[in-house]
Amino acid sequence: MQLNTLFYLALILFSGLIFGRIVKLIKLPNVTGYLIAGLLIGPYVLNLVPVDMTKQLELVSEIALAFIAFSVGAEFKISYLKKVGLTPIVIAIFEALAASIVVTTVLVLFKFDIKIALLLGAIAAATAPAATIMVVKQYNARGPVTETLLSVVALDDAVALIAFGFAMAIVNSLQHPGEASVMVSLVSPFIEIIGSVLLGFLLGILFTIPLRYFRKDSNRLIITTAFVFLGSSLATMLGLSPLLLCMCMSAMLVNINQSGNAILKLADNVTPPVFLMFFVVSGMELNISIIPKIGVIGIIYIICRVIGKVSGSYIGAAIMKAPTSVKTYLGYTLVPQAGVAIGLSLIAANALPELGQTIRTVILCATLIYELTGPAITKFSLMKAGEITG
Repeated sequence: MQLNTLFYLALILFSGLIFGRIVKLIKLPNVTGYLIAGLLIGPYVLNLVPVDMTKQLELVSEIALAFIAFSVGAEFKISYLKKVGLTPIVIAIFEALAASIVVTTVLVLFKFDIKIALLLGAIAAATAPAATIMVVKQYNARGPVTETLLSVVALDDAVALIAFGFAMAIVNSLQHPGEASVMVSLVSPFIEIIGSVLLGFLLGILFTIPLRYFRKDSNRLIITTAFVFLGSSLATMLGLSPLLLCMCMSAMLVNINQSGNAILKLADNVTPPVFLMFFVVSGMELNISIIPKIGVIGIIYIICRVIGKVSGSYIGAAIMKAPTSVKTYLGYTLVPQAGVAIGLSLIAANALPELGQTIRTVILCATLIYELTGPAITKFSLMKAGEITG
């Protein structure tokens, strides 16, 4: 009997639901259960879902990330930004760059190739918002750490893209001195960011047009889904960032249309199954067999990135005179790392073919560790900050 895609989707939903409940019994976030479920049923443990099916389910990840970015962008209300000022921007810059600097410096001190140190350092800047946002939603976290966190993770990838662009430019200059590719590498991340922001703002404005004529919740949910799909697809086709574009689209929407918050609540009613499938599929892609291959370079990356995130966010928060809870706990909520980091590792591996396998192994292994431990660390940090209970 040939098993089809719908059967595998049902298996993913049931396994995620069961393991989400199991980890809840030991006070861990649902996200951790979803990832463990994917790890177990995936091709690298029980092989209930084969590798080729995992690749076919990439569309689920694209849809989930687009909706996650759409929900994060709603945090950028002008009223909120006026209240907090430059604090999230400064913290995002410091925590991202501190992670890059610490990882690069320590790798160089341990005599690793300067090129691989620069690229791994740049990738260290990236933080995965998905797991963090899910923890915040599950426990209905509220407070200064949560508010700052949502803004920082939204800005984090922009800083990471710029840092990676500069790292690629330096690596290109070391490999091919005197070539024009250095300038292209420097400019391309800025083009990607600016293009994503502008197109996202434009779609946010266009979003309001059909809302004038369709007022039923069912119709507005269809419009929302269509615009999220459109934004993500256009970004992919144009070589822009789907995350940044969808963030900017919702940011524009909530600032120019009174229905913005209602639209986001509508989306929240239908996204839980999509988010569950996304994390289970993410777990299926985690290959535990690579852990023994990580070596000293991987251990340095995993430890030093966390040190950079924690110290950088503390310094940024201290400069901006943020509340003590933000200075103390924010950095620990920035541990998860996934999609953007994996994407950047592919680019880095192509740029340095001789070191490509090492880069990919380090990032994939770090993703496995960060994604399995990150949600629990985020929950614990928000509990210590007094922003969630239980």
